[in-house]
Amino acid sequence: MVDLRDDIILATNARKNAYAKYTPYTVGAVVMCKNGKRYTGCNVQNYGIQSICAERVAFCKAISEGEKEFERLVIVGGPKDKPSEKCLPCGYCRQFINEFVDKDFKIYTVFDSKIQEYTIGELLPNNFNL
Repeated sequence: MVDLRDDIILATNARKNAYAKYTPYTVGAVVMCKNGKRYTGCNVQNYGIQSICAERVAFCKAISEGEKEFERLVIVGGPKDKPSEKCLPCGYCRQFINEFVDKDFKIYTVFDSKIQEYTIGELLPNNFNL
């Protein structure tokens, strides 16, 4: 298995920055680009329906810096101030991520001292790609 220690630390630290005023759920994510650069994100909630998930924040930071090739995504999430639990991208994030990666793109969720690996193809088998 790939060494995810640095990614887990980055995602865990990003989770601490989450703005989770309306639910107790905080998420941190890190996307690693094929060139080795990493970009973090945390969830940003608001009172309306425009909340932004950590996964999309990380991808948007990378894309806004000119990145176009991605290696993997690591996610750490759960109730605030508690250990992480199994946390996977929501449907909106899955389709968003799918726009920028191939079907074998790896997504890792970290919880209970475990790491589970998925591909975007497994999480979104019927995407909207034309």
